[in-house]
Amino acid sequence: MNQQQFRIREVQPSILYFGTPVVLLSTLNEDETTNLTPMSSAWALGQRIVLGLGAGGKALMNLQRWEECVINLPDPSLWQHVERLAPLTGCDPVPVAKQGQYKHEKDKFSAAGLSPLPSMTVKPQRIAECPLQIEARVLHIQMASEDASFAIIETGALKVHAYEPIVLGDRHIDPSAWSPLIYNFRHYFGLGGELGKTFRSET
Repeated sequence: MNQQQFRIREVQPSILYFGTPVVLLSTLNEDETTNLTPMSSAWALGQRIVLGLGAGGKALMNLQRWEECVINLPDPSLWQHVERLAPLTGCDPVPVAKQGQYKHEKDKFSAAGLSPLPSMTVKPQRIAECPLQIEARVLHIQMASEDASFAIIETGALKVHAYEPIVLGDRHIDPSAWSPLIYNFRHYFGLGGELGKTFRSET
């Protein structure tokens, strides 16, 4: 897109989800069942994955009590399963801020039509349908706003599971075979065709 062809406006978007991968976050409930939380604020640097979560939800409560999780990454074919989880909360009773839009659901695997898998290094379960599943431990939690309305959680990856067709050798995910589900200003997208690769690419 050539900048000279368009006028540039100042805008104030109501939210800045400008194209980020969807995560289905597995956390551990008090009774050691697994809670699933769809989220779209996540980024990775090396073996660290940083998550952004709203306060008052079950996922943050769980992580504050039990510092383990699974970062499940769905592909575009799972967007409807993700959306089935969107209006559900593991909190009972439903928090005041969520009343009217959300309802409590204990068994989110069944509600979303997803299947649990045991993890190898953490207690929360993985999601079998997600092509990438990252077991992780919580390293740091910081409330990130003056009114404590959301938190930034730094995690460290412990073990990565991937579907065989998207793996190259022992160390790489094939970017031509793997397409994450993208959340773009509250709409779901997959990736388009490859445009090229960086000079540092090993694949």
